[in-house]
Amino acid sequence: MSDTEIAYNKALDFLYSFVDYSLKHISELAKAEFNLDRMFALMEELGNPQLKYPILHVAGTKGKGSVSALCASALQAAGYTVGLYTSPHLVDYCERIQVNGEPISHEQMVELVEEIKPAVAKIPKLTTFEITTALGFLAFARNNVNAAVIEVGLGGRLDATNLVMPKVSVITSLSYDHMAVLGNTLAEIAGEKAGIIKQGVPVVSSPQKEEALEVLKRVAKLRECTFTLVGKDVKFELLESSLDGQTLHLSSFVFPAIEQPHVLELKIPLLGSHQIENAATAYTALKTSGIEISDESIQKGFSQVQWHARFEILRREPPVVIDSAHNRDSALRLRETLDEYFPGRPVILIFCTLEDKDISGMLEELKPRIEYVLATHADHPRAPSAEWIAEQVGKVDIPVEAVTPVATALERALELAGEQKVVLSAGSVAFAGEVSAAWQKRTG
Repeated sequence: MSDTEIAYNKALDFLYSFVDYSLKHISELAKAEFNLDRMFALMEELGNPQLKYPILHVAGTKGKGSVSALCASALQAAGYTVGLYTSPHLVDYCERIQVNGEPISHEQMVELVEEIKPAVAKIPKLTTFEITTALGFLAFARNNVNAAVIEVGLGGRLDATNLVMPKVSVITSLSYDHMAVLGNTLAEIAGEKAGIIKQGVPVVSSPQKEEALEVLKRVAKLRECTFTLVGKDVKFELLESSLDGQTLHLSSFVFPAIEQPHVLELKIPLLGSHQIENAATAYTALKTSGIEISDESIQKGFSQVQWHARFEILRREPPVVIDSAHNRDSALRLRETLDEYFPGRPVILIFCTLEDKDISGMLEELKPRIEYVLATHADHPRAPSAEWIAEQVGKVDIPVEAVTPVATALERALELAGEQKVVLSAGSVAFAGEVSAAWQKRTG
C-alpha cells in the first residue's frame, strides 16, 4: 500500500472515530442531539468557506441526489467550476465531495483532514457527518469553485448543511422515511424539510401531496420567499423514452416573465418517470437561482449527467440493473420503471436493506414483478443478517433464499435468471455500491 493510501486510511479512521449516526441503530438516531451550534462554531474556526461561492441547497425524501447531480452537471457545462456535496457514497468516501464531476483525490482528503484537526479539537461532540460537511465546504473553497450544489443529509432543519445561505432552496418529492427522527406524518416531515427555507431566498418544490405542500407554502410565505411549484408553475411531459434515455418537454410562464410560455426540450440519460420530474425540478432550480446559465448549457449538462445506482443498467441483455430504492415510495417507482423498460419479464431480486426500513412495504410494491429473492448481507453496521432479511421476505410470501457474501448472491442471481429474466438489486445506497463493485470485479 502506498504512503498516500496509508495516510488516507488514517484520515478515514479519524473521521469514523467520531459519532457516525448513519451507522447507528434508528433508536440512537432518534435520541441524537442534533443542533447547528457545533457546525456554526466549526465553520467560524475555518473562516466560513461556505460563504465564498453561490450555493443551491437541495432537500427531499426522494430525488434530491438526482436533482443535485443534474444541477451540478448543467453548471459545469456552463463553464463554472462546480462543487457537488452528496451522501452517502457508493464505493469510495471521496465520492461525497466532487469538483467538476470528479471526487477529490485521496491526497487532498488527507491534506484537508490535517488542516481541519485543530479546529475540530476545539469543539466537543462533533459528528462524522458534521466534520465531513465542513471538509466539503473547505474543499470547494480550496479548489476555487464558483458554484456549489449541496445535498441535505437528513431532514433539513437541523442538518449539518443548513448553515448555508443559498441562492435557491429546493425540496424534492416528500414521502415516509426516517420517521423516528422526522415525524410520522407528511406534514411533520415537510416541516423538517422546510427548515432549509431562508428569509427571502426563492423556493422550488417538486410536485407534492397536498398535506406536505400546504406546509411548504406556509413556511415560504412566512419567510417572504417566492414559491415555484413544478408541475403547476412549470409544466413537464415525457416525449419519448428508451434504454438510451428520455426526452421531456417543459413549458413555463415563469422564465422569463413574458406573455408567451417558455418552451424547452431536454434529454436525460436517467431512466424512470420520476427522473422526468427531477429534471424539471433541477431546471427550475437553476433558472430560479439567479446564477447565469443558458438553456443550451442546461440541455448539454443534463444530457451528460452521471448518477449511479439509480435504475442503472449494468448489462442490457440479459438485463442486470442496480437501484437504491429504500422506502415504499421508491420501491413503487422502481416497479413502475421495470414495467416501462422490461414489461412482463420475471425479476430475480438481490435484496438487502437496513433494519429500520419499511421492508414489508417495499416488498409489497415490488412483489408483482419478483419471481425469486436472494436475501444477502451488506457490509454495514445497520444491515441485518441475510437469514433475518429472508424471514421478512417469506412473510410477504415471495420465494427466497439467504446467500452471502454479496458477490456470491450476484452469481446465484445470474444463474437463476438465465437468458430471459432480469437481475435487479435494491435496498440501500451502500448495498448498491457493493453490488456495483462485485459486478466490476466480475467483468474486469
